[in-house]
Amino acid sequence: MYSRISFDWTDFQDLPIVLTGHHGYALIRPSFAYKYKNRARIMTRLVFVIFCFFSAFPGFAEADLKWTFKTGDRVYSSPLVEGQTVYFGSGDSNFYALDRQTGEQKWKFETGGAVHSSAAIQGGLVYFASADGKLYAVGKESGELAWAFASGGEKMYGLWDYYLSSPVVDGGRVYWGSGDGHLYAVDAASGELDWKYDTGDVVHASPVVYQDKVYFGGFDGHMYALARDNGSLVWKFKTVGASYFPKGEIQMAALVQDDVVYFGSRDYNLYALDANTGRGKWNLRQERGWIIATPLIHGDNIYFGTSDAHIFYSMDKNSGAVNWTIPLNMRVYGTAVEHKDTIYFGTFDGKVLGIDHLTGETSWQFQTDSSKENYEKIFADNGEFREGFVLYGEDYLEAEKLIHELGSILSTPAIDKGVIYFGSSDGNLYAVGLP
Repeated sequence: MYSRISFDWTDFQDLPIVLTGHHGYALIRPSFAYKYKNRARIMTRLVFVIFCFFSAFPGFAEADLKWTFKTGDRVYSSPLVEGQTVYFGSGDSNFYALDRQTGEQKWKFETGGAVHSSAAIQGGLVYFASADGKLYAVGKESGELAWAFASGGEKMYGLWDYYLSSPVVDGGRVYWGSGDGHLYAVDAASGELDWKYDTGDVVHASPVVYQDKVYFGGFDGHMYALARDNGSLVWKFKTVGASYFPKGEIQMAALVQDDVVYFGSRDYNLYALDANTGRGKWNLRQERGWIIATPLIHGDNIYFGTSDAHIFYSMDKNSGAVNWTIPLNMRVYGTAVEHKDTIYFGTFDGKVLGIDHLTGETSWQFQTDSSKENYEKIFADNGEFREGFVLYGEDYLEAEKLIHELGSILSTPAIDKGVIYFGSSDGNLYAVGLP
């Protein structure tokens, strides 16, 4: 559906040409009529009009790439922007601090394993976790170690367990989940253990602190609410599970707002629970796709993408009614973010999309160079998988490798002062200007 240009080819109208648009579509409304007799002038004006028309479509405009920073391995960590610094981790076992404007490295801190955790900051310390089983606190300006807390060790739950639990700092404590099955509460200044809670299975979902409770999910399929001060169990909720995933594993953080806990599961459900009691309010069950991404709330609506179903949802947060869905070419694991009523999120096909929050219409897109170079290895011209490519066939490991060659974006973007920052499986952290 494209808007019509309101002029004919013989009677142009004089400047100023006013461009208005609705969801990216151009409409030219001239001010008063004036007949051109000079052909050269007509052609000049025509070129200008065509230029303005196509400029009104964000899809035709090139993304404003500010800089990239190359690490030695995939970047699943979500960047954290504070002041003039961007903090993030990489699969190359390093945690980085970069200049926000230039992308130049300020410092890096080496750990003993992949850093697929996102960071938290309080005071002069930045906190993050590593696959070496440790929670680290380092000086945010110097990168020097303040303390390290060792859990019982990390482990991957499976091939698609891409993340580590990210720490949350609140009230002088750092809350953090571990592959050893525990949620830990550690003194933020000293790194000493205050309390821990044993779930019996991997905890890679990040905790959320809301009022007097800590909420988190685990690969045992439970959503937990613990007393923030002592870690005692307030309530737990068991997901219903699915035939191939009977545990109903919870892989990412919940969202807690207005006394409601929202979270997705590998049992294909998005749940909304009462934050005080753990009783269900509503749930959405969709077929074929895990819901890994932590939902985003903007206004009265909730937004999230799915895994294998390759769908992005907008829903009413109160009723669970679906507003609209849009089909995608690939999975969405990272959380969406909102900026100026546009919803931004990354996909496994190496793209970041910006969509209208009311309609889901795409208004902006960035594609990694890796995606551009390797897209035809997986996708045909019509956007479908090319003939011979099977996502979960016998050679699923090779298929997953090809997907990551697209520069898959599992990182949740961060937006600061009109620039969006995100990591990619091509090993880069990107800084891209937004319209």
